[in-house]
Amino acid sequence: MKAKGRKFSFGDRLQSFRYAFRGITELIRGEHNFRIHLAVLVIVIAAGFFFSISSTSWLTIILVSALVLVSESFNTSVEKLADIINPEPDERIRKAKDIAAAAVLISVIAAVIAGLLIFVPHLKKLFD
Repeated sequence: MKAKGRKFSFGDRLQSFRYAFRGITELIRGEHNFRIHLAVLVIVIAAGFFFSISSTSWLTIILVSALVLVSESFNTSVEKLADIINPEPDERIRKAKDIAAAAVLISVIAAVIAGLLIFVPHLKKLFD
């Protein structure tokens, strides 16, 4: 929704991309779990090229990988905001953080299942 009195500006749009890339940089530099997810993704991509997986498999990998990275990003956001709002131990904050972490776990489980469905048949052929 456009703010009243403000016109569309390419400069503003470019600035929003700068903010997004700055956020990605923050995740890479400051979040161990995000770096772990990226490392696993590099291995999965290498395996995908090694096994010459199908376009459908690539699409699946892209979608589940994005789901994991987005989930981790939101989880980090929730944790950081919660710590600002109330740095003291609080049961409500703990529950919110746990639920955000659960979202990451759910997405990782989905990604692992997708990865197994894609790569196990290739691994079986390799070792038969």
